[in-house]
Amino acid sequence: MKKTFGILSFAALLSLASCAKEEPVNSYKGDKISFRAEMGTRATETTNANLNSIRVAAFLGNQTLFKDVDFNRGSDNVFTSNPEYYWPGDNSTLDFVAYAPASTGGTMSIEKDSKKLTDFSPAQNISDQIDFITSSASGSKETNEDSGMELVFDHRLSQIEINAKSENTAYIFKITGIRIGQPVSKGTYDFDSNNWSLDSEKAIYEETYTTPVTLTADPVNVMGAGGNAILIPQQLTGWDPESDAANNNQGAYLSVKLQINSQAGAQVYPFPGDANCTWAAIPIDTKWEPGKKYVYNLDLTHGGGYVDPKDPQPGKPVLGGPIKFTVDVTDWSPSQVDTPMKTN
Repeated sequence: MKKTFGILSFAALLSLASCAKEEPVNSYKGDKISFRAEMGTRATETTNANLNSIRVAAFLGNQTLFKDVDFNRGSDNVFTSNPEYYWPGDNSTLDFVAYAPASTGGTMSIEKDSKKLTDFSPAQNISDQIDFITSSASGSKETNEDSGMELVFDHRLSQIEINAKSENTAYIFKITGIRIGQPVSKGTYDFDSNNWSLDSEKAIYEETYTTPVTLTADPVNVMGAGGNAILIPQQLTGWDPESDAANNNQGAYLSVKLQINSQAGAQVYPFPGDANCTWAAIPIDTKWEPGKKYVYNLDLTHGGGYVDPKDPQPGKPVLGGPIKFTVDVTDWSPSQVDTPMKTN
């Protein structure tokens, strides 16, 4: 994700510390099972503030006590079910598996010996992509009945944000869209191992908008109204614009829908006479890990990347090297002119 695009920095920002725990609830007269749910990390989509429903399964030894049961947040910030389920009176331990949201875009199967989200695919539109969080815990009547069973949820997907800047005052850079090209788009999550197994399918995720973002010396978010992308964790293999310009190998890249004008008003990109070349791309080979937010800071100060693999002339540098001159001043060449001085 380098080369003629200039200095491109990216940062994998680790999830923030866990939010403050909820206050313990009052003791219950009965033995109903309740949960205090909180996020182990924060991301844009799911937080302590907007987590209002979780789906839970409970196992009593090798038996299934319940599964696919929704527990909803009450005014006391405690999650309970309707109808209610109760703690075993003999203080037996219950094992819980929980996740949110209930509808995930894949096939969910929670059994005692196999707990998987199969064939999950992020929504094609970035604005429709959802967070996916899970938690597991064990508890008993004596320990957890009064306070509620605590569940700490972790994010199982990766969050992607793209910022851009340019300190080059000779040009005006405007962006009206982003692409995240060719990450694996389908996978299966195993609750027991907390691992993803990836399919071979890949996709291009795109967001465009009509009001341009004009770049300045400070990085600015260029994701548009769709917000940040939420995608499957994976090791990316970058596109090679020099040997595989058309990207037949489906290497990963980031792309921005770009317009470059000189300060004098000349349109530099899209190329004059070829308005179909509108996207500028760079390869990426990051390892996306679950629960982490990756902020890509694109620096267009010294270059513009490559023409996107989907555009005409893929792999062609958007800008060449800086314009420079060699200068040679020739010597004066004498030339004699005879001019008579006459008085009449």
